[in-house]
Amino acid sequence: MGFLTSDKLVIVGAAGMIGSNMVQTALMMGLTSNICLYDVFSPEGVAEEMRQSGFDGVNITATTDVAEAFKDAKYIISSGGAPRKAGMTREDLLKGNCEIAEQLGKNIKTYCPDVKHVVIIFNPADLTGLVTLLYSGLKPSQVTTLAGLDSTRLQSALAKKFGVMQSEVTGCATYGGHGEQMAVFGSAVKIAGKPLNDLIGTADFTAEEWEQMKVDVTKGGAKIIELRGRSSFQSPSYLSVEMIRSVMGGEKFRWPAGTYVSTDKYNHIMMAMDTTLDANGCHYNVPTGTEDEVAKLDASYAHLCKMRDELVTLNIVPEIAKWSEINPNL
Repeated sequence: MGFLTSDKLVIVGAAGMIGSNMVQTALMMGLTSNICLYDVFSPEGVAEEMRQSGFDGVNITATTDVAEAFKDAKYIISSGGAPRKAGMTREDLLKGNCEIAEQLGKNIKTYCPDVKHVVIIFNPADLTGLVTLLYSGLKPSQVTTLAGLDSTRLQSALAKKFGVMQSEVTGCATYGGHGEQMAVFGSAVKIAGKPLNDLIGTADFTAEEWEQMKVDVTKGGAKIIELRGRSSFQSPSYLSVEMIRSVMGGEKFRWPAGTYVSTDKYNHIMMAMDTTLDANGCHYNVPTGTEDEVAKLDASYAHLCKMRDELVTLNIVPEIAKWSEINPNL
């Protein structure tokens, strides 16, 4: 099998359902010949299953020792937080998972400061990503968070509604926070080549239906818990591996990523933007949309700022003015 790279990829939280799926996906995609499984619970069982799958030409290691796992790491995907349970929002995970993110950032700084890219997917991802970036000392372009899952949920909902293949639904994007305050942008969407805006308000797709669909998309994670009795694991693992593939120089990532944003309007925050992921990391543009869509994005940003400020109150991060003392890149 040909690999994109021989650089070391570390999967954090590899013993869990998301982590073990990420390992298998990375191996099936042929990303790297050097993959390390790390977890505080032994990931050896997952490693053994992967070896028994018969993947050729790849060195699969597993450890509970962070120093061993992160040594010489060039790429990291972390799902190493507590999962959502029924009745919980992503925000409910704020304190505990942001403390985990703080330690992750410090471990990166200590053991693999030369890492090329880190993808954070444990919730609330916008905040855990921000905390990881702050304490890792990395550049903003080197840390991204999973946000594309909301856009694929929008695409899926529209494809089911109009009875078309998902690939025929184009231009789907959700921006801002990866939570129920996210901004769903529909103005660039086309269904089998026809603008969605031309379909909204017709007998086939009333304005009320569209409003309800947007709400349902923002609650897509809760719906999976309802349907499966556990939080999403296949879709976030697949999309996060697609993200790391694109920065390894592989196929382009098609969806928005969560990235550190610093503009006159939005700053000192991690949120989904109109992004490009490539071997140079993540680059973003502020999305353009209708007045209503931009207002929703502003509201999502305000919600994220409120949670970020809560992290200051909880003493997980210092006040913004002191961030550059911890990470000169911010």
